[in-house]
Amino acid sequence: MTVQNIALFKALGAKLDYLDHQQKITSQNIANADTPNYKARELTDPDFGRVLDKVVKDNAVRMNSTRANHMPAAGEVEEGRDRKQKSFYEVAPGKNAVVLEEQMLKAQKTTMDHSLMMNIMKKNIGMIRTAIGNSGQ
Repeated sequence: MTVQNIALFKALGAKLDYLDHQQKITSQNIANADTPNYKARELTDPDFGRVLDKVVKDNAVRMNSTRANHMPAAGEVEEGRDRKQKSFYEVAPGKNAVVLEEQMLKAQKTTMDHSLMMNIMKKNIGMIRTAIGNSGQ
């Protein structure tokens, strides 16, 4: 068995791929900050609800509300509204919609998330090494 077959490492790998793509998009936005009529691109967050729905359907798990104060089951809750596209609060003189401060904050958040994922991966690999008796270097 390799670490690639462990669900936690698959999830960490998927998150790292997502963060890589996010960093590329943010870099493109910053690089095109002076391009006239350029609209900043934004990567949408993964839909955790869709993943949870798949898990629930695959495992035939259903929430039961036994009291009136309990949360209703998924089919009993009204659907959420679609979010409108984010309106830009700043437009540069060349009709460019890239806000550098916003893009820099996104880049910093992506960097922090990447560091967190790498630290989680390192800690888990260390625990596996300890469990099999190989403390490593």
